[in-house]
Amino acid sequence: MNIIRLFTIVAISVRFGLDEILVRSFAPDWLRRSWLTLMFWRPIGKGRGLRLRRALEKLGPLFVKFGQVLSTRQDILPADIASALADLQDKVPAQPFAKIEATINASLGQPWQQVFESIDPQPIGSASVAQVHRGKLISGPQVAIKVLRPDLQRKIGRDISLMRTAAAIVERFASDSRRLRLGEIIDEFDRSLHEEIDLLHEAANCTQMRRNFANFPMLRIPKVHWPLCTSEVMVMEELIGTPVDQIEDLIAAGVDLSRLAKAGVEIFFTQVFRDSFFHADMHPGNLHVDDQGRFIALDYGITGTLSEFDKEYIGSNFLAFLNRDYRKVALMHVEAGWTPADTNIPQFEAAIRAVCEPIFALPLKEISFGRLLLQLFQVARRFNLIVQPQLILLQKTLLNIEGIGRRLAPELNLWETARPFLEEWVKKRRDPRKFASALIEGAPALMAVLPEVPQAVRRAVHQFNTAADDRATRERQLERRLRRSYLIIGALIGFIAAATFLA
Repeated sequence: MNIIRLFTIVAISVRFGLDEILVRSFAPDWLRRSWLTLMFWRPIGKGRGLRLRRALEKLGPLFVKFGQVLSTRQDILPADIASALADLQDKVPAQPFAKIEATINASLGQPWQQVFESIDPQPIGSASVAQVHRGKLISGPQVAIKVLRPDLQRKIGRDISLMRTAAAIVERFASDSRRLRLGEIIDEFDRSLHEEIDLLHEAANCTQMRRNFANFPMLRIPKVHWPLCTSEVMVMEELIGTPVDQIEDLIAAGVDLSRLAKAGVEIFFTQVFRDSFFHADMHPGNLHVDDQGRFIALDYGITGTLSEFDKEYIGSNFLAFLNRDYRKVALMHVEAGWTPADTNIPQFEAAIRAVCEPIFALPLKEISFGRLLLQLFQVARRFNLIVQPQLILLQKTLLNIEGIGRRLAPELNLWETARPFLEEWVKKRRDPRKFASALIEGAPALMAVLPEVPQAVRRAVHQFNTAADDRATRERQLERRLRRSYLIIGALIGFIAAATFLA
């Protein structure tokens, strides 16, 4: 552990009064009173959210990224802190080109001049993980070259270790802080950060998304030049456009903003309900518009994936909200295991209704999908909700997409745009052919299990005979087990026959 770095973190934390936030929020009364009395001389000033944000900015880029992750956890953070952290900007001074050049040469295994005709020493973007330079291949194409910052692995390991130490100390002396599950958040941050700093992982995400939208005219995704990519360098097609939040420039260029906004919402819901794979860092810096009014999506370091269960949760919840069936919403959370089995359903239903009815009093086009999910998380937090990381990513992305869509076209009705996707999802979910396809896909596994069933029955009979003393009880239990085994065999055969027939 780096003692100097630890001392720096402690000094900055005290300077911005982070200790005061901790003791006021989590410490026992006696410790809170003692600490505040001891530190009476120190002026605190600004609100706690602003102080936390400024402290993270002072601590450096990795702490800024950690703050950005925290800002998405509005299910566990107070609203003022989450709001302040959402304003964190991941912008850092660029590394000297000599260091970047050395990384490119090591990645290529030869001087870059053997592959590139030119590389612009001035980066077009610089963040905590990597910076991007324009270049031109000897073979002709203009490219963008993304290069990891030097010595990044060592710095990440050092700061993550210090974060874990700090979290353990906080939880040791402020037991109420354990409900924040700081250790789990740091583990999640560590995993996502290591994925983000493997540029082969990002290149694969970019390629998958490009394949998914190959036939979608309103979205452009850069082509990856795979032979030139390594875990530290990613070379891709250069796509030039205007950042999506520069509305005046887009209007001057004659872009149809309403069409663009609708396309953005369609792209998002296609990713969610068709592909189960979505871009999870869709802020204006990563979303541009080309001269033909098409989206350009960049930076695939953070993506989200959804299981069928996740899609069931999202789609069913939205439909239940549309129908104002709050009991179903409450039941779905309990059945999913995301709130405890002993949750009081009527109380949970009433809490959801109290939050959502004022929302639905608004005109339909003014209702925010993202805010609806956020309100749901905040209500369920009181009932010990365990929020899944992929749904947090989805909620963050949905808020970004809504903000962009409404800025482009304030009259956009997100519900009407999303409704066809929800209806199509419901239609496919109930399609017998989908059920048949699932059965056929699982048939080999079912067939592999069938030969083992008689042996499993014999083993169960043998174990039962050696363990049971009461013959009558043994016979009754044996009969039930045999009947269950026959039912299983019959069901397996029936499923396979039904799947073959429906196919």
